[in-house]
Amino acid sequence: MKIVGLTGGIGSGKTTVAKMFSKLGVPVYIADVEAKKLTNSSKVIHRKLIKLLGEEAYSGESLNRAFVAEKIFNDKGLLKSVNEIIHPKVAAHFKKWASKQHTSYVIKEAAILFENGSYKECDTVILVTAPKPIRIERILARDKISKAEIEQRMDNQWSDEDKIQLADIVINNIDLEATKKRVEEVHKTLLFKAS
Repeated sequence: MKIVGLTGGIGSGKTTVAKMFSKLGVPVYIADVEAKKLTNSSKVIHRKLIKLLGEEAYSGESLNRAFVAEKIFNDKGLLKSVNEIIHPKVAAHFKKWASKQHTSYVIKEAAILFENGSYKECDTVILVTAPKPIRIERILARDKISKAEIEQRMDNQWSDEDKIQLADIVINNIDLEATKKRVEEVHKTLLFKAS
């Protein structure tokens, strides 16, 4: 079974693309969703994040997302430290999940696939891109954050230009119908490669 990484910058539409693959019957692992679950359920992560960020990192058993986001999005070193705590647990969880799938390939959707080096564990990497103004527009419509906060988050991620150098496949996600057709083409190619 092949492991296909799926990534893209904030607002690129990687989750939309992941859903398209899922509708084609491909098992999809959404790393950000699983990371959120693990930050609340893993005692090890809980303990390490409190040690790193202080007691305010958690509100009861749940991660205090607003507090953590505020701390890490202005501090690349702290962001790296948080990722180093969470990433190994997510990687182990993904391996366990993937071993239970019985398909030609699975998709691991992760925002920081290149940034954390986990793209090296994938057989193929798909990068979802979209022009910056479209991405900003999407995020403004979706999230309750300012344009300045969006740009700050974008600055914490690698640029599309850097990611394209490492990607095997690029899906430019501007028009939904065109994206859907491209996903179907990529799916057929991946099935062929996996057989």
